[in-house]
Amino acid sequence: MHKKEIAEFAVEQLKKDYPEAICSLDAADPVQLIIATRLSAQCTDARVNLVTPKLFEKYPTLEAYANAEIEDVEEIVRPCGFYHMKARDIIAMAKMILDEYGGKVPDNIDNLVRLPGVGRKTANLIVGDVYKQPAVVADTHLIRISNRLGLVKTKDPYKVEIQLKKLLPPEESNDFCHRCVLHGRAVCNARKPKCEICNLARVCKEFNSK
Repeated sequence: MHKKEIAEFAVEQLKKDYPEAICSLDAADPVQLIIATRLSAQCTDARVNLVTPKLFEKYPTLEAYANAEIEDVEEIVRPCGFYHMKARDIIAMAKMILDEYGGKVPDNIDNLVRLPGVGRKTANLIVGDVYKQPAVVADTHLIRISNRLGLVKTKDPYKVEIQLKKLLPPEESNDFCHRCVLHGRAVCNARKPKCEICNLARVCKEFNSK
């Protein structure tokens, strides 16, 4: 099978196992999602979801974040790690969205990555989940699974993103990334993948090379 055929097969198989392709971060609007995603850097989504209810309640608007005392934000987000940097980015991000984007989270990669603390992974998540545009969120699960399937031969997130955009059906790309996260946690984990129950095993380069 060619790479494009493998990609399309993987899309359809993961649809069967994970029909609800949802983001694992709890957020009610674009501002909450971009902040939760910033907090998730080098932190589990589960822990972020424990921290954000208090944060979102205390700061319900961009204006509230922009006027927040950094020490107060730090205290709330401390359990997520790197809290000095994350608190600083959240406040600076809110100010920039208000000052330069009219209070609306940008809808394209180029403008999103200008925001403090926002990289391409976060930008793609916003573009895909909020604005329903084709996007590839190159997180660790997607990178691992794509390499094991032989769709890519790199662990560089940017290269994975660009290569997968050429292989995945655009309308399926964002949901595929969410499903890869679910599949990576449940079956295709880093250390002991459960290949015997994996519905992608027959097209998996790594499994079939053993």
